[in-house]
This record gives sequence, structure tokens and C-alpha cells, in this order.
Amino acid sequence: MLGVGGTRQHLGRKALRGGGRGGRIGGGLDPQARKRELLRKLREQREQQEQRGEK
Repeated sequence: MLGVGGTRQHLGRKALRGGGRGGRIGGGLDPQARKRELLRKLREQREQQEQRGEK
């Protein structure tokens, strides 16, 4: 019964974890883009807090 269901493909780490930048399931951002977005949000929050403190 070996070989039933098609040939077997050996998957690398990238394939197991979403395939890389172009092959993301659900269209998510790559880790670097997520980090940039998070840092941008944190900077904006800090700026708003500083402006509130100055008023």
C-alpha cells in the first residue's frame, strides 16, 4: 500500500511555517513588517501621551 495518495514531498521549515513572504495564508504581513507597524503604533501613542502631558 505504499505510494497510495500521491508522492510524498519533504517540506522544509519555511514551507511548514507559511512558505515565506509571498505564500502567507490569510495575507498576513511578514514578521519585519509586523514589527515596523508595532513600533510605529507605539511611537504614536507615546507622542499623544507627551502632548497630553504638556497641555
